[in-house]
Order: sequence, then structure tokens, then C-alpha cells
Amino acid sequence: MNMEAKSWPEERLAGQRLMAGFDGNRLDRQLRALIRDLRLGGLILFKRNLESPRQIAELCRSVQNHARDGGLPPLFIAIDQEGGSVARLGPPFTRFPGNPAIKDAADAERFARITAIELAWVGINMNLAPVLDAAPEGFDSIMGRRIFSSDPQRVAELGRVVIEGLQAAGVMAVAKHFPGIGRTRLDSHLDLPRLDADLGSLEAYDLIPFQTAIQYQVAGVMLSHILYSRLDAQWPASLSTAIARDLLRKRMGFDGVVLTDDLEMGAIARHFGFDAAVRQVLRAQVDVALICHSAERLRRAHAVMVKKIGASEKRRTEAEASTGRILALKSQYL
Repeated sequence: MNMEAKSWPEERLAGQRLMAGFDGNRLDRQLRALIRDLRLGGLILFKRNLESPRQIAELCRSVQNHARDGGLPPLFIAIDQEGGSVARLGPPFTRFPGNPAIKDAADAERFARITAIELAWVGINMNLAPVLDAAPEGFDSIMGRRIFSSDPQRVAELGRVVIEGLQAAGVMAVAKHFPGIGRTRLDSHLDLPRLDADLGSLEAYDLIPFQTAIQYQVAGVMLSHILYSRLDAQWPASLSTAIARDLLRKRMGFDGVVLTDDLEMGAIARHFGFDAAVRQVLRAQVDVALICHSAERLRRAHAVMVKKIGASEKRRTEAEASTGRILALKSQYL
């Protein structure tokens, strides 16, 4: 397998930057076509795709074989398995009560170790966790049931343990939701939340856990669909050059893979055209765009990316760099 992106056509560069949701629980004709036609880089699993450990393992094995037979690198196969209210895998997988119930490093280590064993057992190689958001004590945060603590130092420490535990067992961890959504109340699945906080305020509170995650080599960072108006008055973090490139990469030194949250969520769909959002993913040098429901939108995103990457030498060079980060992570873990 050639893991060097410089000689790749635009179609392949674009495909590696898409993580797709899909219907069904097996490698059917539609999923075969998505992987083959779009040269997909990853899949994300939801409850609609999951039936039993045996079925999940067969699904993961078959999609990886299909990618390999088509000359593609291994697929990221991701899931949200935070525990508590966000856990896609049901029985017989271990049910954890969620981050608020994790009291110390031993609890966090047990969650990470067992979760990693169970994910790896069925072929899932990426967990979209841990949540590194922090919410002030007494604040009615949208993330209240999913955070470790109101203390960002404690969030940082417990998050570090989860990251190290997952990744030591070969499962990539993705820290979310950068640069922090704990101080928001509106659900970005429905609409676009805004946070009027300057960089100093974010650095003193929200960014502390993410800086620790970067220090401990977290595989990926997921960007939030929040408009941080003092950092970027036009684009939410998931589409923001000022946040994704300038803050996360340049200021904080993260050189791993950066992902959007689902581009079909209300925060994006109600305020930004889909094509414009996809183009902005490329401008912001975000590596992976999540599109979790519509095969039609996946195909549209691929077409927009191909056109944009081929439009200038600058975009081509940026696409090669982004795909290079993806391939480096796949080489390390897969």
C-alpha cells in the first residue's frame, strides 16, 4: 500500500477526508459503492448499524477487506462510546454510567481499558471520546450530563487517563469538542450556539484539558459547531481558519488529525450552505469532515472537495498535507 499522498489524484485526496455514516448493518451494495466510488477514509457507526458483537465484527471485517481489495488504506471505524447518555453499544458490552460518575483516575483507567478491549474485539479502531468540555459549577450547560467536572484541571487529568488507556490498547482517542462547549446552553444538533469569550478567557478555562490532551499525543481533536464570536465572527469552530489552523495547530501545537462534528447538524444546516461549509473545511485545513446520514450529501461533499483541491496549487498542497496526517495516523494504529 502506497501511503504517500503526493502522487494521488484529487478524488483520492478528497475521499480520505470524509467520514461517513450509513444505513444498514452489513456491507451491502450501497455501502460498497460509497467506499469504492468516494475512496472513503472512514466510517462512523450508530445504533442503527449495530445488532450483536458477531454482526459488528463481521461488518468491520468486511468493510476493511473491501477497502483493501480496492487499493485503499485501512478505514477509520469510529463510534461515540463515552458511557452514560452517549454510548452506542448496548448489552453485552459493558455499560458505564458516564463521565460525571468517574471519581478518580482508577475509574477512568477502568473505563478506558474495558472500552478499548471491547471496541478492538469487534474491529472498531477510533472512539470519539473523551469529552474534554468543562462547565462552571451551577451553570445549566448543554454538556452537564457528559462532562467529568467543572474543574478544568480535573477534566484534564481524567481525560489524560482515558486517552492513554484507549491508545495503549490500540484504539484512537478523539478529544472533543474544541475549544470547549461547556459554557453553552443551546444544542448544536438543533441550532448554532454562540459564546462571547475572548482568547484569554478560553485559555484560562476551556482550553486547559485540550492542551493536556495534545501533550499526551491524543490521536484526534473534534471541533465544535459553536460560534466563538471574539475569535471568528463569521464561522463556527468546525469551519474556522482562526480556530482550527491558527489556534489549535499553530498556537497550541497540535499536529494530529482534526475532525468536524457532523456537518448535517442544525448549527451548520440552518446557517450555512452545505457546499460553502465543505469548502470552508478545506480552507480551515480541517482534516476530516463527518457526514453522518445522507449518502447524497456525501457524494456532493466529495465532488465539492475534488473541484476545490484541483482549483489551485495551494489547495492541492494543503490537501496533501492533510491526507498525509491521516495516513500517518493510520500507519501508526492500523
